[in-house]
Amino acid sequence: MSVATTPAGAPDRSTRSDLRTIGLLWAIFTILGVVFALVVPHHLMGRPASNTMTEVERTFTVFSVASAPVAAAVWALAVYSLLRWRRRGAWKEGDPDGPALRGHGLTTGAWMFVSSALCLFLLIWGLDALSKVDSAAAASGDPLEIDVTGQQWVWTFTYPSDGVESDQLVLPLDRPVVFKVTSDDVIHSFWVPEMGIKVDANPGMTTTTSTTPDRLGTYHVRCAELCGLLHADMETGAQVVSTNDFDSWVAGQGGHA
Repeated sequence: MSVATTPAGAPDRSTRSDLRTIGLLWAIFTILGVVFALVVPHHLMGRPASNTMTEVERTFTVFSVASAPVAAAVWALAVYSLLRWRRRGAWKEGDPDGPALRGHGLTTGAWMFVSSALCLFLLIWGLDALSKVDSAAAASGDPLEIDVTGQQWVWTFTYPSDGVESDQLVLPLDRPVVFKVTSDDVIHSFWVPEMGIKVDANPGMTTTTSTTPDRLGTYHVRCAELCGLLHADMETGAQVVSTNDFDSWVAGQGGHA
């Protein structure tokens, strides 16, 4: 691509027209990207069932909105180049490429500044979101601790304070939960999609994660790590119930609520 200029060094009329068209395409693609970021991911991920998933969806939306102008710039240049500057006719050996564009200090500096500012913003936002999630259980004086054990091809949930062990995950509403995850054989991955929980279950190690369920209902517990022949069948239910129903469930399992 070559940029034609007037004798004074300013872009000529054709170049200014190209830049205006690219700018218009950038604005259109940015608007479409922002609308997509605000509507589609939230719809696809569904209504969150925990504070963790709420932060995940919010972070996903913010990251998508922030990246929309950058993606739009790439799309605008690509689309305009394909429509306006594509080669027409057969290519012949020896045909020259367009001149390389180098040394435009303003463009290079602006790109570096915007990219650095965007990366810094996303880093700070991500660290803040992680700290909010990690500190939620620590801030509570009475988190429920659950030992999660994966093995081919079932999950086992042990409630040490209640004296209960079950292959179904039952959680009380609005009470912080701390999961201590491990494995008896190979590497598994403890995944509760609606709650934003996904952490590896490693043999011989215990990994801790936490969340606070905030919506009643029945959800899914899956393994997200290929762990053998019946990996696809390694799933069970996660029920979020009221505190009274949780106490009744514990009592029914022979535990002490």
